[in-house]
Amino acid sequence: MTTSASHPAGRPEKQLLRVGFNPLTDCASVVVAALLGFDERYGIKIVLRREASWAGVRDKLIGGELDAAHVLYGLVYGAQLGIGWQQKDMAVLMQLNQNGQAITLSQRLVEQGVVDGASLAALMRAEPRTFTYAQTFPTGTHAMWLYYWLAAQGIDPIRDARVISVPPSQMVANLAAGHMDGFCAGEPWGHRALADRVGVTVATSQQIWPDHPEKVLGASAEFVEHHPNACRALIAAVLDASKWIEAADANRLATAEIIAAVQYVNTGRDVIAPRLLGRYEDGLGHAWQDPHSVRFHDGGAVNFPYLSDAMWFMTQQRRWGLLKHDPDYFAVACRVNQVALYREAAELSGTPTPPSALRRSTLIDGSVWDGSDPEGYAASFPIRHRP
Repeated sequence: MTTSASHPAGRPEKQLLRVGFNPLTDCASVVVAALLGFDERYGIKIVLRREASWAGVRDKLIGGELDAAHVLYGLVYGAQLGIGWQQKDMAVLMQLNQNGQAITLSQRLVEQGVVDGASLAALMRAEPRTFTYAQTFPTGTHAMWLYYWLAAQGIDPIRDARVISVPPSQMVANLAAGHMDGFCAGEPWGHRALADRVGVTVATSQQIWPDHPEKVLGASAEFVEHHPNACRALIAAVLDASKWIEAADANRLATAEIIAAVQYVNTGRDVIAPRLLGRYEDGLGHAWQDPHSVRFHDGGAVNFPYLSDAMWFMTQQRRWGLLKHDPDYFAVACRVNQVALYREAAELSGTPTPPSALRRSTLIDGSVWDGSDPEGYAASFPIRHRP
């Protein structure tokens, strides 16, 4: 195990770690690690910082006001590649969750006959107006799920619609006010729209990609370089918290109670708990137990920083013209995703790790992604944009 020269035996170089989060269900493992003392097992203390937007998280990670954060996977790579902002070398310490996001359409569209992607596409072709959809950050996961789902319905998200960025906690109010036709965001805001009777769930993110990567524990590369032991301890603490959340439904319910508090997600436990337990309804008369609902651990399969997951987000940023040229996908992923550090932390916490840093997945349109040909994959979609 690697140790710092000034901190032999792996003692954390910094004990108080400022960790940011946005008010979403999938901030749970970071919050639980701080509140239930999993951090103290490893000689650190997580100081939680609630943020109002993903842009704020990015700026504070880059500026050093946050040491690490619950953050969108694609945001980390957007910063690494200098998309729309100053370039900053970044690090993915671990993946925090899979699944658990949703595409919500307004009740007004339902009243016009929209119940799925095909009926939405038909209405958009028939109505001579610009449809507006919101995601949470231009390079983030929700933008990529929204674009991917629209394109799978034959809708070009760039040419056929207007797409705006809105902080997740402001989605429902903006939908209710008629400022948008739909949005993609993390829970509990999809379920909140149902509860408030202003929207319906037309697709979950796990229907787009079962067991997809979502939020990560992100940091600047500079922070990791100077604080490897602290980062290892932070990963181990969040791994222990992730295991605890999934140990029993009672723990998931307790987690919903914890994160519902005003200083975290600031909404009712009854809005958070159903989808945290995998109990879905869509507002269109369907209810189901989702086999691919939000996961925080799954024996460690959720948390490993797969290189193929990282490369997928870069392929989509290239697909939609956010990247002007193909990067060296594999080399960038190897530089950003801290696979070796994660394996050390996993050993420390007794978490198994997969033998390969690549995995294979099939998405909603039938495309297969395994990380073997990222440049070809990015160019393979019939709906795409190249500058």
